[in-house]
Amino acid sequence: MTELFSIGQLARTTGLPVRTVRFWSDLGLVPPAGRTTGNYRIFDAEAAARLDLVRTLRELGIDLDTVERVLREQITVADVAKAHVRALDAEIRTLRLRRAVLSSVAQRGSTTEEMKLMHELAKLSAQERQRIIDEFVDEAFAGVEARPEGAHIADGMRTMPAELPEDPTPEQVDAWIELAELVQDPTFKARVREMAVAGSQAAEPAQPFDPGPVLEHAGGALAAGTAPDSPEGKQILDRIVPAETTREERLKLADTLSTFSDRRVERYWALLGTINGWPERPASVPAFEWLIDALRS
Repeated sequence: MTELFSIGQLARTTGLPVRTVRFWSDLGLVPPAGRTTGNYRIFDAEAAARLDLVRTLRELGIDLDTVERVLREQITVADVAKAHVRALDAEIRTLRLRRAVLSSVAQRGSTTEEMKLMHELAKLSAQERQRIIDEFVDEAFAGVEARPEGAHIADGMRTMPAELPEDPTPEQVDAWIELAELVQDPTFKARVREMAVAGSQAAEPAQPFDPGPVLEHAGGALAAGTAPDSPEGKQILDRIVPAETTREERLKLADTLSTFSDRRVERYWALLGTINGWPERPASVPAFEWLIDALRS
């Protein structure tokens, strides 16, 4: 004879509250096997098994509509599990981002407005983050002749990763926040466009300027506090640019270097490096600025 349970007995057998068993039964998730003469519900062993399955799925965070579909065999438990793994992965990424943002806020002593901005930018989807970068590059390079070197710069500026690392550091979150603010700054966008237009309008492709001597000599002079217009500065300049270079040629070179030297553009690449985990590179623009001043003096 099949063992039958009252709703109270079923609740005690499964360890669930009577009200929960009654609620799930009312929804049709655990239908009774019949009723007593007093019209009380009675349940069989299959109902107990269904009740265990419902409880397990609910404890895993599965909503009741999905539970019902599983019980009706419209979808399998495996399908539900796969979907929830994806959802949990997304939730974990969000929680990691929140943790990184809060860590950054704690370290920086941020204001309420800064924290709000950081949170809003950090929770953007990968596609939304990439769109910010793509729109910046599209506007900065719109209508600019697609020379190979220009295309290289534009492609390079699209190298924002699809998403922040799985477990970003506070420094990476800070870098993303700063980068997002930078590319949305109209003055920065105009400066990048100025560089792109200047490169496309040059009569011939600009010859790459060897940064080695600049970083060695101009960078050393900058560190030593040597003024570009001093006699010592002139001696250092002669180690970078041939002494016989005419004043006109020096001024032309200074103008060219000035056009393509910008601290914020260099900062752009440094921020990308932080986000991507690239090795840190020392700033070179200050050394070029020293050289430009020396050339003009």
